[in-house]
Amino acid sequence: MDPLPFRDPGLPVETRVADLLGRLTAEEKVAMLHQRQPAVPRLGLAEFRTGLEALHGVAWLGEATVFPQAVGLGASWDTDLVRRVGEATGVEARGFHHRDPVAHGLNVWAPVVNPLRDPRWGRNEEGYSEDPVLTAEMGTAYARGLRGDHPRYLRTAPTLKHFLGYNNEDDRCTTSSDLRPRVLHEYELPCFRGPVEAGAAVAVMLAYNLVNGRPAHLTPLLDAELRPCAPDGLAAVSDAYAPSNVAGVQAYLPTHAEAHAAMLNAGLDSFTDQDADPTLTIASVTTAIEDGLLEQGVVDRAVGRVLALRFRLGEFDPPADDPAGDPADGNPYAAITSDVIGTHGELALEAARQAVVLLRNDSFLPLRSGVDLAVIGTHADTVFEDWYSGTPPYRVTVRTGLEQFATVAHHEGVDRIALRAADGRHLGVRGGVVGLGDRALFDRFDWGDGVWTLRDVASRRYLGVRQDGTLVAEAVTPGGWDVRELFEPRPTDDGVVLRNKVQGTDIGPFTVELVVDGTAAAAEVAARAEVAVLVLGNDPHVNGRETQDRTTLRLPNLDLVRAVREANPRTVLVLVSSYPYTLDGEEERLPAVVWTAHGGQEQGRAVAEALFGAYSPSGRLPQTWYRSDDDLPDVLDYDVIRAGSTYLYFTGDPLFPFGHGLGYATFGYSDLAHDGGVARVSITNTGLVPGAEVVQLYSSARRPRVRQPVRRLQSFRRVHLEPGETATVELPVGHLWHWDVTTGRRVVETGRYELAVGSSSREIRARLDIDVEGEVIAPRAGVLRAVDFDDCDGVRLVDDEVEFTREGGWIAFHDVVDGERSAPPGTRVSRRDGASLVLTAAAAGVRVREVR
Repeated sequence: MDPLPFRDPGLPVETRVADLLGRLTAEEKVAMLHQRQPAVPRLGLAEFRTGLEALHGVAWLGEATVFPQAVGLGASWDTDLVRRVGEATGVEARGFHHRDPVAHGLNVWAPVVNPLRDPRWGRNEEGYSEDPVLTAEMGTAYARGLRGDHPRYLRTAPTLKHFLGYNNEDDRCTTSSDLRPRVLHEYELPCFRGPVEAGAAVAVMLAYNLVNGRPAHLTPLLDAELRPCAPDGLAAVSDAYAPSNVAGVQAYLPTHAEAHAAMLNAGLDSFTDQDADPTLTIASVTTAIEDGLLEQGVVDRAVGRVLALRFRLGEFDPPADDPAGDPADGNPYAAITSDVIGTHGELALEAARQAVVLLRNDSFLPLRSGVDLAVIGTHADTVFEDWYSGTPPYRVTVRTGLEQFATVAHHEGVDRIALRAADGRHLGVRGGVVGLGDRALFDRFDWGDGVWTLRDVASRRYLGVRQDGTLVAEAVTPGGWDVRELFEPRPTDDGVVLRNKVQGTDIGPFTVELVVDGTAAAAEVAARAEVAVLVLGNDPHVNGRETQDRTTLRLPNLDLVRAVREANPRTVLVLVSSYPYTLDGEEERLPAVVWTAHGGQEQGRAVAEALFGAYSPSGRLPQTWYRSDDDLPDVLDYDVIRAGSTYLYFTGDPLFPFGHGLGYATFGYSDLAHDGGVARVSITNTGLVPGAEVVQLYSSARRPRVRQPVRRLQSFRRVHLEPGETATVELPVGHLWHWDVTTGRRVVETGRYELAVGSSSREIRARLDIDVEGEVIAPRAGVLRAVDFDDCDGVRLVDDEVEFTREGGWIAFHDVVDGERSAPPGTRVSRRDGASLVLTAAAAGVRVREVR
């Protein structure tokens, strides 16, 4: 018997989707709108789930190769490496799918391409860079590796996260990100458009937050901006539990039926809500159809887009080696088995090496083999996981890596304490349960922001509180969605009360008995060594993670840094973190400083090899390191142009600039030239060791009509050279445009531009002025859209209108033709400098859509 048309691999995907849709009942289609699409046995359809976490390796499914965090991959500035990491992750995802096709799906929720606008963002580790060009290039590379290069079939279906304007965790479901058109088109959208236009990403996840007062799950930009540039279609999924927010905490619409109808009409295709329970989704959509809020065609469209992914993943086709199938039509990825899981250790090591950034080196590194080392710090002998990590099949710590080169003495540098109650008894641990009894000793980890974790010395398990309130010591490491191992010390007249950050319960009061002063002990160990390596950073589950932003850039435990450095001036500071820090000037007092993101299973080997010169470090910072919290605007200020934030607009003195990174090789630049939209420069390794240089090309407009970046990344290329070797590097110049609010499109304006090439955004090695013949934009006249302002104060954006939040708030329009203007009641218009228009509110709450 001939197969049903949707089973025929020779037919176009669109035809097969239409055939299958025609065979499903209306009820079956509605059920397929939920993340867990149910099986349809009568048609031979298995259950299908959207969503497999694979940010830097496959997560949450057990042992798998763990690569550096995404921000560490961004530090490589190596698109080929990132593509190969994506490919390895996609292959292992296929391996898990082979093991359990239902539980381990192939719709991969990665990469994250939100630009790293503010380094206090709790999920900073998940993005690649603060720059939209670098973010788009890295996101495209990772997504391309995940999807594969077969013309018909997908290895996996990569999904970009999180659309749009998502860079804060505190109150993330109710905060609104103001994105005026220039910020939207120049900074936010390019990060998503790049992977979509390249055909690398085939889906997108919508964000928790609101954008310009509208829930991101209702954004018109999905259909207006992203889908038109997708060559093979684009599916859209919700974030977890986010659909319930639209009629819930966001209160944007009154009922779930209206909210679900609005989301589907706006282009959402799949509801990730209520975990495995589809009841709310089915009931809401069914009611919306019955009430005339939603047409069946919209449901068909949404279901069809997810079904298209299933066809492209080869779910309904024979494998390439099936003797009953046509080899030309078979799915080559179906042959991947679970044997591939956890087999990419060499690539993990290469990625970890490229993630290492040498921030400072006062001719101190590399170290000589055999040196007597003190290896100190919370991160010296621990490889930390984050929320989106898999379980590494093995772990190489910095201490273990360094032991291959030198004799090592180790100390964590944390206090060891006992806790004594008012009646004289101590807190003790017996069988994992904690109570008053025999004295237990605890290692106290102070993570800053008044948060401790306490590790029982005898069992090496962390103190925590179960949901029923039982105090236990059973966690191998703090972790989980609710980190129940976090305690906030609160001084009282009777000692210290420990409040559990999740449970909200108090234990104590206790007198803290200091058994070992960790700082003093670490300093003693450092003083006895030739060189001290101090390894510090963050725990990705503490004080900066999903649902929690950081409150400061300051590195905790700077007193330990000072004590070790004073005990041994030959101290290298190695920072292992998900984000930048400020160091209170300690960076100037240390002979060497190194940074890497949490680097996965090979982190320690990569760091050790860098310190001892087994390779020349070549990582480059993917975001600015600021000197002070004062250098940053409010965490909710998304207008990078006005706020002067990121390297693009920051005019202050950074601690370490965007693109910065040192090595043991040195490079000379010469013969910078430009022709036909491409810059060319000669790079020579002038040093004594082989190494890689990341050549970075920037531009700046000499006399821009509107405010443009101080310096803007055009392109980059990583080049490896032997000593004395020279290479000519070609660097495209394709980002001289800006978003012109007068014409509502990208514009390259006629004028003079500077091209600057170098090893960072501040370390410029050659410059060249070029004259560009583009467009001449006339001054603005007639009706002005309020959201197209050039400057403002005391306003917010709501549904494409400007709302004044206080009396005297104003918006300014520059380069405006003289003429009479009127405005809505409650505002007044004034003119400045003859060519600017300022609209000022006489009262709070006034909304303006247009200025006439």
